[in-house]
Amino acid sequence: MQTLQEEVSIEMRKRRTFAIISHPDAGKTTLTEKLLLFGGAIREAGSVKGRKANRHATSDWMEIEKQRGISVTSTVLQFTYRDCHINILDTPGHEDFSEDTYRTLTAADSVVMLIDAAKGVEPQTIKLFEVCRMRGIPIFTFMNKLDRQGKEPLDLLEELENILGIRSCPMNWPIGMGSDFKGVFNRQEQCLERYVGRNEKPEKIAVSDVEDAHLTELLGEQAHEKLQEDILLLDIAGDPFDFDRVRAGQLTPVFFGSAIANFGVETFLNQFIDLAPLPGPRQTDQGQMDPVTTPFSGFVFKIQANMNPAHRDRVAFIRICTGKFERGMNVHHVRTGKKTSLSQPQQFFAQDRAIVETAYPGDIIGIFDPGTFQIGDTLCEKGNFQFEKLPLFSPEHFARVTVKDTMKHKQFHKGLEQLAQEGAVQVFRIANRTEDIVLGAVGQLQFEVFEHRLQAEYGAKVELYRLPYQFARWIAESDLASLYYDRSSCLTVKDLHDRYVMLFPDEYSLRFVTDKNPEVVFHPTSYGL
Repeated sequence: MQTLQEEVSIEMRKRRTFAIISHPDAGKTTLTEKLLLFGGAIREAGSVKGRKANRHATSDWMEIEKQRGISVTSTVLQFTYRDCHINILDTPGHEDFSEDTYRTLTAADSVVMLIDAAKGVEPQTIKLFEVCRMRGIPIFTFMNKLDRQGKEPLDLLEELENILGIRSCPMNWPIGMGSDFKGVFNRQEQCLERYVGRNEKPEKIAVSDVEDAHLTELLGEQAHEKLQEDILLLDIAGDPFDFDRVRAGQLTPVFFGSAIANFGVETFLNQFIDLAPLPGPRQTDQGQMDPVTTPFSGFVFKIQANMNPAHRDRVAFIRICTGKFERGMNVHHVRTGKKTSLSQPQQFFAQDRAIVETAYPGDIIGIFDPGTFQIGDTLCEKGNFQFEKLPLFSPEHFARVTVKDTMKHKQFHKGLEQLAQEGAVQVFRIANRTEDIVLGAVGQLQFEVFEHRLQAEYGAKVELYRLPYQFARWIAESDLASLYYDRSSCLTVKDLHDRYVMLFPDEYSLRFVTDKNPEVVFHPTSYGL
């Protein structure tokens, strides 16, 4: 008879949980849709076309996303493919919502980094890559839009090394580009995947090796010679595939294709499933917890309010890290020290949801949140350990907020509290003046979404008054009394957890205060406090 640990081990090996990161407009939503299409989760890929589109991407379910044609919140998309349970954590592409992406990455076992072949490595890609590097997350790269004219493939690999500092191993190699795009040579399977047109199934042709004369007939002499030269260069000077280096985040497998043309996505999905890491041990304040031998545990990495506006619900998204989850089980809520029953667990396909009876390491479940959960909370069946805290990152934009209609004061504060716990914005209160509320955001668009959602979901119109600050630094309360700074230019506030934060208007002010207080540590995130 199968033991519980054997069951967990078998099921865990079927899980692939990953996030997709990219610079805006690199094609992330399109790639996500095509993965779902090949996984059989949808029949027709949607498209994000802006305000008047009749169909929208499956992952963009929020009304403001449909109006603006952008992704502003992370979603969870789950489906089964080749007997594997796939969990895609679709993150906002727009840089103004990168903090939501930072948190979501903590729930992923690997990352797919999408790069526009015409633009190469872009600023938002660099920021998100650094978060992955900090956590040692394995990265798989998809070079997109090969059916358009772009940079030379070797130049793209050079950017990965020079800009991101990661070595690469191309799993396939493009033949031509733009109007001359003929397909890719699959280095793993020694075959040609020939491009025959947009949304047409590629023609897969087996060959003995890259020098096979049949390739000359298929590609033409010039294209075949170029392919041979490139592959020879990769074999001599390139990095060989190495599982250990990939899983340590030191080497990225690279795939070339075009998501919008439906080329290379199926091959990528098949090889990704074979190569991607399984759920592994997670670090806690009591050491690493083994996913198989440790009873159920998980952490809240996201809270989403009003996914169903008719019911004003709140859903806490939990990454399962260890053991077997069963519907209705009682678990320990470590932060509060209380027991809680997880009676209505759900799994998601964007906004759609279904009750789940069991789940295993790597899975993402949503549970009803009556207002007791916070981002970073640990839930466990046995023990009293906590997973690593999810830090707040320094906002770059700040504003004071007031409600226009004082009769809506209650709705305003309810919405403010829930959206802050959800991580939509950061909320600070001026020290000794708790009624003065300051919002912090990574990008200006976050403020617009905050205003929109407060009015649409809570019926409260607000006014925002921009403040002249650019940097936030967390400091220990013990350092506050002796701190030397210019009170006319800097502002001291508290975050939602009563940690002290200093706001600075520019780099000069930040350097001045730092130099004048060499004994004080100014933290760019809340990590460690």
